[in-house]
Amino acid sequence: MNFHKICVIGLGYIGLPTAAVIAARQRQVIGVDIDEKAVETINRGEIHIVEPDLDMLVHAAVKEGYLKATTHAETADVYLIAVPTPLTEENQPDLSFVDKAVHNLAPVLKRGDLVILESTSPVGTTERLAGMLAEKRPDLSFPLDAGSDADVNIAHCPERVMPGQVIHELVHNDRIVGGVSPRCAERARSFYELFVSGKCITADVRSAEMCKLAENSFRDVNIAFANELSTICEKLGVPVWELINLANLHPRVNILNPGPGVGGHCIAIDPWFVVSQANDEANLIRQARHVNDTQPSRVIAKVMEGVSRHSSHHSNVTIGLLGLAYKANTDDLRNSPAFAIANALAHERRVTIMAVEPHLRHRPESLDRHVELVSLEDACQADIVVALVPHRQFHSKIHELQRRDHVIDVCGLLNTL
Repeated sequence: MNFHKICVIGLGYIGLPTAAVIAARQRQVIGVDIDEKAVETINRGEIHIVEPDLDMLVHAAVKEGYLKATTHAETADVYLIAVPTPLTEENQPDLSFVDKAVHNLAPVLKRGDLVILESTSPVGTTERLAGMLAEKRPDLSFPLDAGSDADVNIAHCPERVMPGQVIHELVHNDRIVGGVSPRCAERARSFYELFVSGKCITADVRSAEMCKLAENSFRDVNIAFANELSTICEKLGVPVWELINLANLHPRVNILNPGPGVGGHCIAIDPWFVVSQANDEANLIRQARHVNDTQPSRVIAKVMEGVSRHSSHHSNVTIGLLGLAYKANTDDLRNSPAFAIANALAHERRVTIMAVEPHLRHRPESLDRHVELVSLEDACQADIVVALVPHRQFHSKIHELQRRDHVIDVCGLLNTL
């Protein structure tokens, strides 16, 4: 099966690394994104996101002519959709970006093409996508009606990568490839085997969709246990980090580290997809979401308790926030609890908020204007220092902060060394 030209729709934290990895295999890759600045940046051989080794891959792929970015889909052999699937304010799936991707690629689709949805989605989304394409292109047959004889094959293969390790994991992690028909699954597996050294395991399309949701719901539940445990330990006067270290000495116990909440585009969102489709059954998953979603408010309350103690001596209390990203060693602000905490504290009276985020290139438009971006040195001189994200750049200050009073560590930074 020859896949000479690949069109990747969505050039964000998953789409761009995937496009670059495929281009490194000397395949012609067209990257599509609605962000014209991102398109211009990529076509200069540069990147608009932070990810180790990605800059070198993109620069080489563009220079050698294997990667080009544009705002509209072009004729290709494979269309890989890697667009956001966020939540509405009511915690319902928002599939509008998938719909726009379908609208973009439908006019250039031809017989023999393969369409793969990588975006994490509610169960049934890939079949919905197939139905939309069938309506837009009645001149072609699709697997919902024609099965393995369809003109166009459609599959779902969710990504399984971690920011900071995306390039390595895109190649080495196992992949679950779900096809709308067995033929779709086999063709999609052949495509991924071009650049994936891990196992490519075929399944039906709904199992592949549910697999990703189950994986992230499992992680969310375990994080919720750690966060709830931290609240219990605080009430009982037990040092939570020491407790976790002790409990994890048990050969069958592996408690995760608590934190200010859960962010990113996967764990904070995917469990709600399950709840939206199985509301009466997903009780544990829903409760875990509640625990993790309310964690930022607990952090804010703890900070304001410290402010109240300080305000008797100072008319204005300075608060230094260490980290704004949703996890360590990345610039990713999507659904970041640390970012939400910063914006919420900016509205409190009697305080001045200073934040340090070493991975930001520019000030985010969504960051409250009352939050001042400062150096690590300045943030650590604040009246109250709050460790929100354990970036490796902060490790140089661990010993200094361990000796200070009024340090609130909600991410385990001071226990790193």
